[in-house]
Amino acid sequence: MAKKIKSPYKAWRKYRGRENYCTTLHKVFDYATTTYAKNIAYQYVDGGQKYTYAEFRTKVERLSQRMSRFGIKHGDRVAILSQNMPNWVVAFFAATAYGRIAVPMLQDVSENEVTNILTHSESKVLFISQRMMGKLSEECRKKLTLVIDIETFEFLKKDKEDFKCNGWVKEPFPDDLAAIIYTSGTTGNAKGVMLSHRNICQNLAASFKAQPAFQRDRFLSILPAAHAYEMNVSTIYSFYVGATCYTLQKPAAPAVLLPAMKKVKPTIICSVPLIIEKVVKNSVWPTIKKSRVLSWADKHLPHLLHWFIGRRMVKTFGGKLVFFGVGGAKMDPAVEAFLKDCHFPYAVGYGLTETAPLVCNAMVNKKKKIGSIGVASYKVDIRLDNVNPANGEGEIVVRGDNVMLGYYKDPERTMQVLDDKGWFHTNDVATVDEDGYYFIKGRLNNTILGPSGENIYPEEIEQVINNIEGVEESLVMERDGKLVALVKFQDNAIDWNQSTEDKWFEELEARKNAVMEWVNKTVGRNSKIGEVDAMKEPFEKTATQKIRRFKYKDSHGDEPEKPIVENKPKQDHEDTVRN
Repeated sequence: MAKKIKSPYKAWRKYRGRENYCTTLHKVFDYATTTYAKNIAYQYVDGGQKYTYAEFRTKVERLSQRMSRFGIKHGDRVAILSQNMPNWVVAFFAATAYGRIAVPMLQDVSENEVTNILTHSESKVLFISQRMMGKLSEECRKKLTLVIDIETFEFLKKDKEDFKCNGWVKEPFPDDLAAIIYTSGTTGNAKGVMLSHRNICQNLAASFKAQPAFQRDRFLSILPAAHAYEMNVSTIYSFYVGATCYTLQKPAAPAVLLPAMKKVKPTIICSVPLIIEKVVKNSVWPTIKKSRVLSWADKHLPHLLHWFIGRRMVKTFGGKLVFFGVGGAKMDPAVEAFLKDCHFPYAVGYGLTETAPLVCNAMVNKKKKIGSIGVASYKVDIRLDNVNPANGEGEIVVRGDNVMLGYYKDPERTMQVLDDKGWFHTNDVATVDEDGYYFIKGRLNNTILGPSGENIYPEEIEQVINNIEGVEESLVMERDGKLVALVKFQDNAIDWNQSTEDKWFEELEARKNAVMEWVNKTVGRNSKIGEVDAMKEPFEKTATQKIRRFKYKDSHGDEPEKPIVENKPKQDHEDTVRN
């Protein structure tokens, strides 16, 4: 008799009703640790920290009790500064599950930013890893009630006079504040985004509708857990469904990531476009181009070749991948078209920290449209404001339980983005087609007004530049009435240490002229660039690998104006000088 195969839809039915029950992180914590007690919740890829759901509950409860004894109560802010690890999630739930407020910080924050966040949020507790200890000033340390080593949960700083056991806690309500996430995005001037329990739990439900996950799934966390995208769509979502989430002990470089994927065989990964684009552009496409057999197949048997490449890519990612989420920035349409042809299990999403973050999403096994961010996420209302009748472009505005409470201690900027009817103005310009698929054009504050009053979106020009061979990344801006492209060439495209300065200068000029010629031949009349400047160093980026545009407002590139050293290796220059 044939073995009866369990229907995945029966497993799906088990999850019905959870959405109505799990309305706060306390209820999520209680539900998951009770229902999946024996499952592995979090663990390092290479061993070390590891918790079953039952062990996780015990650790969180004891840590919360220890903080209560030092007067850390409901509503107090608990900051977390650490690289990804299972204990990061323990610290997060020890705060949020009992009505305290988590203040997660990204790993790349500076000492000055740590000081500003701790001061502005009035945090009383800081969980910190040894790796980040140098970013904590003595002044901030003195103001904190508790400083806790997140790797061992040993108290590095505590005052005996605070040991009064008066830190009362209570189960939070859905609209209570759960986390304050500080973000400067790509425009600077950091804001503290206030996310409620309702915001985060709505995102968990929306994540399940977009990509159902179950106990059998294995998540691999490769982005910073302090970012809303990784935190809510991966780290906490895996907990919500009883799955196992694996974290890396080292930064997610290829030498670390590839062995980890082979070992874990993840089924779900949340990533940013840059990672998959590098795989395709730096590995897959050059291999096809160099191989006569593959080049022939690409012309004569493209469907078969793409199917074969898709299977090989899945194998590279561990062989069991069913969902590769791409968000945080716009994806290169050429790369996306290739992934679609290869039937690679990717899906594009769109969101912001202020929306916890999901606003739109596509699905792996559903219809995809190249360049689209998908359709409105579960229980999220979207419309376009101030639509241009000529091209259908308008600003995306969002309303739903996912929209933040506001910016912490900043009512003025809150009112600029949230209207009295609850609509959040994203500052992103998009169009929508007849099927409800949205297409991002650019950001309002990045839009350049052309000489005839037309809108120019630098992101569209940058996509053209980034597809030129030898270009790693680019940024387009306006300077002196013309469009200027700052271009970072790939390391092997230009030898920055040429034996003669003249030869280096000639090669650089040739590269820049080739970029300008191709772009101006490809884009429309109003989007032609008038100058190209080369960047020696990579652009400074956010956690989701978006360029911090405000940092380059007055940049003129890295290359010198003229040869300054003859017949000697080129020297580094600290200051940027216009070419």
